[in-house]
This record gives sequence, C-alpha cells and structure tokens, in this order.
Amino acid sequence: MTRFLRPHPPLMLFSLLMGITALVSLGGLIFDDRILVGSPIWFKPFKFAVSLGLYGVTLAWMLTLTTRFRRTTRWAGTVVALTGTIEMAVIVGQVVRGTRSHFNIATPFDKLLWDIMTYSILTLWIMHAAIAVALLFTRFNDRTAGLAIRLGLFLALIGLALGILMTGQRTDDDVAAGIVGAHSVGVPDGGPQMALTGWSTTGGDLRIPHFVGIHALQVVPLAVMLFRRRATTKLVWGVTIGYAGLMALVTWQALRGQPLLRPDLLTALGALAVATWTAAVVARTLNKTETTEAVPA
Repeated sequence: MTRFLRPHPPLMLFSLLMGITALVSLGGLIFDDRILVGSPIWFKPFKFAVSLGLYGVTLAWMLTLTTRFRRTTRWAGTVVALTGTIEMAVIVGQVVRGTRSHFNIATPFDKLLWDIMTYSILTLWIMHAAIAVALLFTRFNDRTAGLAIRLGLFLALIGLALGILMTGQRTDDDVAAGIVGAHSVGVPDGGPQMALTGWSTTGGDLRIPHFVGIHALQVVPLAVMLFRRRATTKLVWGVTIGYAGLMALVTWQALRGQPLLRPDLLTALGALAVATWTAAVVARTLNKTETTEAVPA
C-alpha cells in the first residue's frame, strides 16, 4: 500500500477513492432503477469516478518528474485531490437525494452545492495550470517525453475550460425550473443517448469536447510510449496539432447542434483532414526511423 501511495499520497488516495466510488456506482446502476434526465441516476458518478481516477493517477505520476517548484506542485496536487473529492461528494450526495448536481439552483441548498462545485472546479483548474507551469521549467532526461507531458497538460487545461460552454446553454423553461446550464445543444437534455457515453444522438453535446480535451493528459504521452525509440519531438508536435484539431472539430460540431455520429459534409471533411494530418505525421516519423536504421554506421 505504501508503494502505491508513493508518487503522491493525496492524489493516489483520491484515485483509490474514485475506484471505490466507481464500484459503488456500478452497484447503483445494477440495483437502483431511478432515471434522472434520461439516464440511470448512478451513470454520472460512475463516469466521473473513472475519469477523475485516471486523472489523479496520471497527475501523480507527472509530479514525480518535477525538478523545479517541487514543494509548490505537491501542494497543488493535494489541492487537486481535495477539490476533486468535494466535486464527487456533491455529485454522489445529489444522486442519493434523487436530484441533479450540475447547473441546479432550484433551491437555496441546491444553489449552495452548485456554487461549491463551481469554485472547486475553478480551483482545480488553477492548480492544474500551476503544475503545468512547473513542468514547463522541468528538465527532462528524455526531451520527447517531456514535450509530450507539457503539451498534454496544456491541452487538458483547455479541455477543462471547455466545460464553461455548458453554462451558456439554457432555455427560459430551464431557468424557470432552476437549471442554469445544459450539456446538449439544439435539443433538451435527457433525450436519446449513445450507449456507454450517454452523449446525445439527436443534437450537439458539449461533454464531448470537454472529455476529449481532458484526456489529452493521457493520450499525448501515451503516443510517445507507443512509438518508444521511434518517437521524436516532431512526432509529438504533429500528434498534438492533430489532437488539438480534433478538439476544435468536436467543439464546433457540438456548438452547431450536430450529433457526433451524424456529421454533415463540413464536419466529415474536417475529420478527414485531422485523420490525414495525423496519419501523415506518423507515417513520416516511421519512414524516417526506418531509413536511419537502414543506413550503416
């Protein structure tokens, strides 16, 4: 257990707590048949627990690599664990009460909880930014891996900020019901949804760019691990640009009220451009590596 906690005890304990929360939520999905806004009521805490657990473990690992501002970043990691725990406590608490957590100001108590969540996620964003700055000044033995970590942190920072877009989606009926935001664009929340993700199949869904952006934290560094010795800084920049293009594309698609799996011609062309760019970067990297290895010393 001590070895598990070693990278950053608060963040690793937080991730362990998220794992337990995911299991509890899974039990809720099996045994609790309540539906809230078109989804099983325990679906949201399950998704959040899995996502935040991965976030906590990844951030804890990254903090072991810092060479500058180490005390500051460890405190920042502790604050991230604390704010993430507060966020999940509100989400689970509202599920137990049978009501919404996000955007809910229907009663003074609901508004208090929503305010707590708002300031918690803002604090988490600031701490994430502080860690990103510290790693910007860190000296990495592997320049390629260091660049991937920095760029992944930066894209995740944007992904976290994209959640703000949801607070601008509201109708007069929502406001009258005490709801000050929505996931969906062009359709009400709670309509037909994709399996596993719960994303809207009839309108745009701002959770998609939020999700894609946050998990750049894992995707960009994993690209380096996947290619191992073949990875170069040019590959990292190419993958990052492609991933940023994907983030921009799904944000644009969602804001136009378009379901993820029903793209129009412009969105399809954008997806083709992103895929072509990324494939070309990877192919060029692999080709250069093979050519270099083929040249005798």
